[in-house]
Amino acid sequence: MVANTLSALSGSLSDVTARFRSRSDTFRPIVHSGRGSLAGLEDTLATYLTQEQAQHVKRAYYFAEQAHYGQVRRSGEPYVTHPLAVAGILADMHMDHQSLMAALLHDTIEDTGVTKDDIGAQFGEAVADLVDGVSKLTHIEFDSVELKQAENFQKMALAMARDIRVILVKLADRLHNMRTLGVLKRDKVRRIAMETLEIYAPIAMRLGMNSARMEFEDLGFKALYPMRARRIEAAVAQARGNRKALVDQVKGQIEQTLQREGLTAQVIGREKHLYSIYSKMKSKGKSFSEIMDIFAFRIVVDSVDTCYRTLGVMHSLYKPVPGEFADYIAIPKANGYQSLHTVLKGMHGVPIEIQIRTREMEDMANNGIAAHWLYKSDTGTASASHARAREWVQGLLEMQQRAGNSLEFIESVKIDLFPDEVYVFTPKGDIMELPKGATAVDAAYAIHTDIGNRCVACRINGRLAPLSEPLQSGQTVEIVTSPSGRPSPAWFNYVVTARARTHIRHFLKDQRREDSIELGHNLLAKALMAHDVRLEDIPETTLQSALEQLGRKDINALFVDVALGNLLPHIAASHLAGLSVSPLAQKGSDAVAVRGTEGFVLTYAKCCCPLPGDPIGGYLSPEKGLVVHRENCRNLADMRHQPERLMNLRWDDEVNGNFPVGLRVEAENRRGLIAVVATRLNAIGINIERIATRDKDIQFTNVDIELQVHGRIHLARIMKRLRTVDGVRRVYRSARR
Repeated sequence: MVANTLSALSGSLSDVTARFRSRSDTFRPIVHSGRGSLAGLEDTLATYLTQEQAQHVKRAYYFAEQAHYGQVRRSGEPYVTHPLAVAGILADMHMDHQSLMAALLHDTIEDTGVTKDDIGAQFGEAVADLVDGVSKLTHIEFDSVELKQAENFQKMALAMARDIRVILVKLADRLHNMRTLGVLKRDKVRRIAMETLEIYAPIAMRLGMNSARMEFEDLGFKALYPMRARRIEAAVAQARGNRKALVDQVKGQIEQTLQREGLTAQVIGREKHLYSIYSKMKSKGKSFSEIMDIFAFRIVVDSVDTCYRTLGVMHSLYKPVPGEFADYIAIPKANGYQSLHTVLKGMHGVPIEIQIRTREMEDMANNGIAAHWLYKSDTGTASASHARAREWVQGLLEMQQRAGNSLEFIESVKIDLFPDEVYVFTPKGDIMELPKGATAVDAAYAIHTDIGNRCVACRINGRLAPLSEPLQSGQTVEIVTSPSGRPSPAWFNYVVTARARTHIRHFLKDQRREDSIELGHNLLAKALMAHDVRLEDIPETTLQSALEQLGRKDINALFVDVALGNLLPHIAASHLAGLSVSPLAQKGSDAVAVRGTEGFVLTYAKCCCPLPGDPIGGYLSPEKGLVVHRENCRNLADMRHQPERLMNLRWDDEVNGNFPVGLRVEAENRRGLIAVVATRLNAIGINIERIATRDKDIQFTNVDIELQVHGRIHLARIMKRLRTVDGVRRVYRSARR
């Protein structure tokens, strides 16, 4: 039965391929005329492709028509109308013939049983790879919508790395699907629209494809909020009619002035699209009339030199608004966008937004990376845009490799898709583009991962500044590094770029693993001493057998689980020693030395704040690792019912680092007491983490202080210093909050 089915499938596929080989010259398209037809596509292809290239595209259409024969869309149309429309979108962008062929064939592998090898044999490996790349983006089913979205985007990053045209075909595919959403169920419409607004529109923007981005946003907005979209659309139509005369008047003045100066230019009136109006009304709390009060024009000229001359003419015609000029020609945006932006005060004080750019910049603004194929013979803007896009894709791959899972990866990418930029300078004068709100840590990771990992301080315009200070355009940023520097979890509170967050998270995970391996080794070695066994003397066969019984793939995985408290040391030791598992008293074994440099897998209990010099004990907490308490801590005593998790600890002879501790100062209730206490501590170089007062009664008050010290002797000196403050009655250790 199975063999017969496979044979039938193989036969039907062979029939399609054979019919295509023998009759490709006699096939007739299903749709014969109009914009969304093969004839319409041919007309577009004739404007920029060679006859041979156009013929290849037609062959791909005929193959797709035969492969999809008998299939229909939900609307009832023949299925081939969809790939034909996708190819038409790419043709309008003047994409190369291989991209158009891939667009026509992009659903054949998934929906018809045609294989990649079949496509490769007919149209070449490059086209087959493109079709395969697009097909793989939606091939696997997932347990949740969120996971599916995340996994698809992760695969998209890999496909883009091989050939960036994959994403262009995918964007065109999504654009046509958005145009035909009406036939789907409401819940599916909302899900697809939300995904489009969150992922596809920002990608189009990042690749400089402004026309596609605006259509994605408007179609997604209409699908999600149809009533709001209709009301804004009606309001825009009314406003357009009310101000048409004034718009024509301003446009006429601009055109006359440019002609008088001998400048050839095309003046185009611009209107904000629906989603842009809605977003500004929502985010800025502005009314519709406030947003529509601004008139906007685009002036397209023949050269960069004419752009700047036109700017001067505009500033002489109307008064420029201070602080509203931006030169994106000299400093392009991250997606390659170039233009001069200025805001003028026109007649009756009406604000006028002006964009000035060349024809090539106009094509780049509308089609972005797709314009690379239109201008690929040049060495100017398009090449730079393509290089930027490639750089962005490589950044995605790097983030993907370091992300813990696909959901973490897509959240990182969403952060980077894509806020307004700030432009800062390195000490050598190089320009860096960073998202708005970026800090010196973001800048450090933008330069190089090692610079970010070893960053300890920064200078902004020559002055020392906090690493958390947001950067402003025009500033010069110098990163100060140290061989002993390392990322801090606190950096997550103020970094904004996905690159920085990904590398910090990756470093901390690796560091935690290294710390866990070292601590786990020490704990296991001490537990084995109870059996008079040294870890190094255990035979390899015994070791492998024990690891198999414990379900760990290697010895390092065993060390990590022991350190994190997921596996008790005496249980692991019993398996390694080849003995039956029995509870072991940890107090009977030698104490494990604590150096203070164990890192993230060893924590100091806030309830008692143990310091070097204090007698200490430990508790192996699942996932948290080894928690160190003072030996007389009440909480540690409460854990005696789990003796197998208690650890015998001691301080190492050479302890390094600072340790948290809490102090309580009982003093007379008078003004300025906190200032005096803080001054005394500052004078001896103590870093205060927290200070607060709590009134005890009218006459006396308690001051709670959290600080970092080296050990008990250091703390004793601090307490002695505080007791000399006038009005202080008592100073003693307390629990930190």
